[in-house]
Amino acid sequence: MPHDQLTDWNGLPVTVAGLGVSGISAARVLHRLGAAVTVVDGGDSPVLRDRAAELTGIAVRLGDGDSLPEGTRLVVTSPGWPPSSPLFAAAAAAGVEIWGDVELAWRLRRPLPGTGEPAPWLAVTGTNGKTTTVQMLASILTAAGKHTAAVGNVGVSVLDAVLAGFETDSQPYDVLAVELSSYQLHWAPSLRVHSAAVLNLAPDHLDWHGSMEAYAADKGRIYQGNQVACVYNLADPATEELVREADVEEGCRAIGFGLAAPALSTLGVVDGLLVDRAFVPDRAKNAAEIGAVSDIDPPAPHNITNALAAAALARAYGVDAKAVRDGLRAFKPDAHRIAHVAEVGGVVYVNDSKATNTHAAAASLRAYDPVVWIAGGLAKGAVFDELVQDARDRLRAVVLIGQDRALIRQALARHAPDVPVIEAAEGQTGATAMAEVVRAAAGLAREGDTVLLAPACASMDMFTNYGERGDLFAGAVRGLAESTE
Repeated sequence: MPHDQLTDWNGLPVTVAGLGVSGISAARVLHRLGAAVTVVDGGDSPVLRDRAAELTGIAVRLGDGDSLPEGTRLVVTSPGWPPSSPLFAAAAAAGVEIWGDVELAWRLRRPLPGTGEPAPWLAVTGTNGKTTTVQMLASILTAAGKHTAAVGNVGVSVLDAVLAGFETDSQPYDVLAVELSSYQLHWAPSLRVHSAAVLNLAPDHLDWHGSMEAYAADKGRIYQGNQVACVYNLADPATEELVREADVEEGCRAIGFGLAAPALSTLGVVDGLLVDRAFVPDRAKNAAEIGAVSDIDPPAPHNITNALAAAALARAYGVDAKAVRDGLRAFKPDAHRIAHVAEVGGVVYVNDSKATNTHAAAASLRAYDPVVWIAGGLAKGAVFDELVQDARDRLRAVVLIGQDRALIRQALARHAPDVPVIEAAEGQTGATAMAEVVRAAAGLAREGDTVLLAPACASMDMFTNYGERGDLFAGAVRGLAESTE
């Protein structure tokens, strides 16, 4: 398989696994490069047929995602395809390399005009907080005057980003803020970024990876070959261990972040200020103020650590303190991430529908006290004992929803037996279900409480996705506000 990033694609037989967004993007890019592309997908639906019809000049095989097309010299996979897929076993048996879309993008980088080097990548992974942190980082880089974007598992396709200004009339990016999932990292063996952060590690996607050890190892790939900084979470020793295990370039530094006053080579918080003791002259004696907790929206503890991680990556790249502050002030979080919906009768309603696992829900629950917690859905194999133990002293009451509500109910019975629990919307879905849920939560809440939608579960048993779940929650809260006026 040729490794030259700009040549040798002409006529090369490449199989693209998956007819989703990333698969379509990869197929089109490879076709433009001259490769002979075949897209395979195990599904065969009207939607997939419509997508296939739009791929002019590209062969598509629907209903067969297991067998390797004859003559294939390279497989490019979409992130969701697990390593156990028969297609990959066939590729391995034939000695065919497997790349993800991120690996393909890394190989296709072009030198920037006037520099001779491709745009640096500042990369972020972790179980939770990736999207927010990458968007904060992009905001900081923009405030520093850089042409940048949040790319990868969020925003702009990473393939489109590396080709911007080379295959299109758009301006090339100076630097990229790249969100990477464990799936993407698994299939990106050549990745060697400027600086990277692992925000946290908690069990997730274990059905895909096979074990927590394999999941952590794939997350740790983000540190391999780092040039300037490996950024880790001082409150999560597993992230520091990944730094210790990484093979990095000479001179690359380990940089911690956390909510305490910063020690040497870390970023932290002092009297409501964000402080850098890593990227300053004579850091043994000096520190720099790079912003304030009040610059962060919302200033929940886990969002402060997201901001510190973004700041660490920006500082590793050379951004000054003023740009960090200005970028954090300009940043506004996406919907469904600890979003304030309304205050009704002295009760605050917060939408964190994006908290689809226990780690994310725990971070959200730690931001409020006391809480009427709306929880439940599809547990994805999760257990809830540690989450309930951590949150029990904050809980006013709990409203349970969804298919796997019994798992949370049992954890509450074991660890918080005195907390009132209501089960709502059994057998219901959509707007009708959420209206009942919000009414139940309002009946349990007292003035000064927060009603928090942080389900710790996936949504597809009752809603299309977490976005619909959050939108319907916000709509039901607004309806409640109107009915009490």
